[in-house]
Amino acid sequence: MSEQEEHYFSADPSVPFKRAPVTAEVWGRTLSLVSGSGVFAQGRVDIGTSVLFRETEPPAGGRVLDLGCGYGVIGLAVAVCVPGATVTAVDVNERAVLLANENAAALGVADRYRAATPDAVEPHATYDEIWSNPPIRIGKQALHELLLTWLPRLAPGGRAVMVVGKNLGADSLQRWLGEQGFPTTRLASAKGFRVLESRRR
Repeated sequence: MSEQEEHYFSADPSVPFKRAPVTAEVWGRTLSLVSGSGVFAQGRVDIGTSVLFRETEPPAGGRVLDLGCGYGVIGLAVAVCVPGATVTAVDVNERAVLLANENAAALGVADRYRAATPDAVEPHATYDEIWSNPPIRIGKQALHELLLTWLPRLAPGGRAVMVVGKNLGADSLQRWLGEQGFPTTRLASAKGFRVLESRRR
C-alpha cells in the first residue's frame, strides 16, 4: 500500500487538507461536489464508481448505507435522485466524513443524508440496501472483516450493490460472499470492473 493510499484509510490523514471541486454524472444528473486531499479519488470520480452509476438504476428508496463513502458521491447520488431514500454514509477517514456532510448540505439533502465514522453509527440500525465501492486495497482479511460487519445489517430481502475491479479479485470475492450466506450475482462487467449484487439468504 503506497503512502498516499494509506491516507485514504487513516482516521486522520497527515497530508495537508486542500479541497478540490468534482463534477459527477450520476443516473442522468450532474452533481457539483467537493473532494479533498487525503480522501479517495481527490478531484475526480474514479472509474469504478463511474461504472457503478452507468450499469445500475438507483435504488427504489428506503434506508441506504454507503459503505466507505469517501467524499460522498454514491450516497449523495442516491439522496438526490431518490427522494424517498434516507442515506447513512460511513468512512473511517474523518476528513471524508466532513466533506460528505458538507456536500450534503450544499446539495440540500442534509435532512436525509448523514455521514459518520463507524463508531458513530447506530449499532442496531438495518438497511434496505448497501451501496459501495469497497476499499479493496486494505487487504483481503480487513475487507472480509468490513463486509461481515456491515452485510449482516441488511434487512430481510435487502441487497448490497458493489463495484470491484476484476484484477483486484472481484470473482473470488463473489464466490466468498456466497459462501458467507450472501448469494452474489454479477449485474454488469465493464472497463475491468464487476458490478456485484449480494442478497441476504
